Amino acid sequence: MTLGLREILNKHNSLISGTAACPGCPENMAMRMLGMGLGKDTVVVVVAGCSSIIQGNAPYNSYNLPVVNIAFAAGPAAASGLARAYKQKGKDVNVVVWAGDGGTADIGFASLSGAAERNEDIIYVCVDNEAYMNSGGQRSGSTPLGAITSTTPEGKKENKKNLPFLMVSHNVPYVATASVGYPHDYIQKLKRAKEIDGFRYIHVLTPDPYGWLFDPSRTAEIAKLAVQTCYWPLFEYYNGKITVSQECLHCLDKRTRRPIKDFLSVQGRFKRVKEDDIAKLEKYIDDMWEKIKELM
Repeated sequence: MTLGLREILNKHNSLISGTAACPGCPENMAMRMLGMGLGKDTVVVVVAGCSSIIQGNAPYNSYNLPVVNIAFAAGPAAASGLARAYKQKGKDVNVVVWAGDGGTADIGFASLSGAAERNEDIIYVCVDNEAYMNSGGQRSGSTPLGAITSTTPEGKKENKKNLPFLMVSHNVPYVATASVGYPHDYIQKLKRAKEIDGFRYIHVLTPDPYGWLFDPSRTAEIAKLAVQTCYWPLFEYYNGKITVSQECLHCLDKRTRRPIKDFLSVQGRFKRVKEDDIAKLEKYIDDMWEKIKELM
């Protein structure tokens, strides 16, 4: 059942006003929705990144949840220990790792993979802004082909690492993708993950206005465009099967997909993208959707 706006607004707000976030910050949006989906009985392990700064200066914190700030590679290990400790005390608490793409695709991947292999009873949320935005906008393993970053001034030469598929290959109980442009879909997936035991992974697209080079007022619009152009799929993997969200069912048929140029053209990071790169991105999208159809 789809949540109504009034029901969403009455859920636990995990974000207090007065954060240190930039205007148009997508991680603020994603964090607010986290509380709406999981409720107040939640502990967040924040891996080093933008969200470490957004909280504000100690001893105060703008996250309306208990928070453990941890080094890049240690998030899943710390969360695993917390989950086991709460279980020993008989407490039903949602233990969440909150990490960016740098702390997930690159520096933290080993501990992520280990926690998944052990089927630790945690929820891992990757807020993917497709670069190391907190330290200067360097490319990450999740940066897409053709995107300009501070370390790829002519555009990245490789496609992004497809983390959701990597987590599916770990045979964990639940994997989902989401976008801050579709809050109902994201919140519903959080609620579903909450009811499942074992390791759960949710990968959320969080377009960064300053790294992606678009006006901060357009964050939600860009997050929707990524889905509408089929660059960013919305799906759930549960019980060995992928289910595609209604918002991107049109992507299953190549003939009904919106052109990827509509997504690229509104971001300054793709200002040097070449036609050959666009063709490669289109093939990346085609191959991704073929893989999704195989797993449906």
